[in-house]
Amino acid sequence: MRLGAYTAALEPGSRVADIYGGETISERHRHRYEVNTKYREKLEASGLIFSGMSPDGLLPEIVERRDHPWFIGVQYHPELKSRPFEPHPLFASFIAAALEQSRLV
Repeated sequence: MRLGAYTAALEPGSRVADIYGGETISERHRHRYEVNTKYREKLEASGLIFSGMSPDGLLPEIVERRDHPWFIGVQYHPELKSRPFEPHPLFASFIAAALEQSRLV
């Protein structure tokens, strides 16, 4: 069980690095699941980007796609750091992307 705060290294130039404004983050976890990196090459060949990894490079923390307006998947719980008037950066970014997309329709 992964429980508590863990550090992740963000890929420079990735969407999440831009959202967080840096290349290292600490987020809270509460799960038992992991992505099997044995399939990383196949997943990346299909367009998935492993944009956040544990500091030792073994555990994917964040994935994203560059060919989508806002596709980000995380292993942690951003809602645990979000407040009504101080939303987590991922939530704020998601809402901004949704507003942008709504203008295009």
